[in-house]
Amino acid sequence: MLVRPVVRNGYAYGPLALEDFRILPDVAGPVRRIREAGYLTVLATNQPGISRGMRDWETLSRMHALLRETVPLDAVMVCPHTDRDGCECRKPKAGMLREAAARLSIDLAASYFVGDTDRDVEAALAAGVTPVLLDTDYNQGVTAAHRVASLEVAADLITRR
Repeated sequence: MLVRPVVRNGYAYGPLALEDFRILPDVAGPVRRIREAGYLTVLATNQPGISRGMRDWETLSRMHALLRETVPLDAVMVCPHTDRDGCECRKPKAGMLREAAARLSIDLAASYFVGDTDRDVEAALAAGVTPVLLDTDYNQGVTAAHRVASLEVAADLITRR
């Protein structure tokens, strides 16, 4: 989780408007440490607001450009679809992770996927990746191989392996 989510009905959503887009404090350092440890850093994000007409690609691209100015990312993978579209890229399916692996020669079995939702955990497991769940108020019913208090703790876990 790199950006402050909008939480509605106990679930986290990405911000739709640029003025609501807030990069969380203290995320660049842990991501940089993970990258310096030899891992590629890839953001895989569901963005159904695109398909629903609630946000356009230009706004999303501007958000990702701002994010990349702060956080060292090797790639950003986006699924613009809704569940009804039945695509393979929308988490909890593993399409974005597999596509990133193919593009960047990533060994999925030696990889970690840090996220904050059940969809993140399920996508990681479907791709054969170790899930790391960031503990939040809205994911208390979700289980994962690793549940951590912060991205800093996730970076510690990953870089020690």
